[in-house]
Amino acid sequence: MDAIELLKTRRSVPPAMLSAPGPDAAQLETLLAIATRVPDHGKLHPWRFVIYQGAAREKAGQVVYDAFMAACPDADEAVRKKESTRFTLAPLVIGVVSTAANHVKIPLWEQELSAGAVCENLVIAAHALGFGASWLTGWMAYDERVLAKLGIGSHEKLAGFVHIGTPREAVPDRPRPKLEDLVTYYGQNAGN
Repeated sequence: MDAIELLKTRRSVPPAMLSAPGPDAAQLETLLAIATRVPDHGKLHPWRFVIYQGAAREKAGQVVYDAFMAACPDADEAVRKKESTRFTLAPLVIGVVSTAANHVKIPLWEQELSAGAVCENLVIAAHALGFGASWLTGWMAYDERVLAKLGIGSHEKLAGFVHIGTPREAVPDRPRPKLEDLVTYYGQNAGN
């Protein structure tokens, strides 16, 4: 598939629709190498990865489930089930961690945007390799106690968990916004 068609057809695949096989070791290395090819003002590489695969997915899922149950012990069974499978639906979950820090020249915002670009490159690269992917956060991405147990430092932020696997079925595309609702040509509209 050519690059334009690849970009036009990329869409998120919910983790519940992903299954094995996931990327093998060589494909994972390819995914991570592509993920790092993003704009990075100052060459700071203000991001890193935490890989959850195999039994590590169950361990991470238990951390999330335990924290959820401690906060919401009266949750119904459907919600409990959702929380218990956060890391086990897809065969691979990659945590993209923003390590952005104050810098004399490079604004924090630009470093954080670079981490977001890493997530986007991951989902595009997964699509290019024939996998489905979904970039998610969820409540646990903002819970410092959970993040500490998932390998993320107190000085770091989670840009997202990217779930990768083989789609069980074709996923229909969602409606996309109309470009005319999003684009303004400077100097051609009132107030410019």
